[in-house]
Amino acid sequence: MKKLIKFFKDEEGATAVEYSLMVAFIALVIISSVSFLGSNVSSKFNQFSTDLAAAS
Repeated sequence: MKKLIKFFKDEEGATAVEYSLMVAFIALVIISSVSFLGSNVSSKFNQFSTDLAAAS
């Protein structure tokens, strides 16, 4: 019975779950930021290329 109580009071597994949730959230933020910035940078380069071709 003591081992069962000790098992339920143990919080090491909870910290592993918390760290994995934080890592997943950080990865989601990074992926969405790169996706958003990537499309903006791509459109700027396309606009620059069009302007450069028109100037020459």
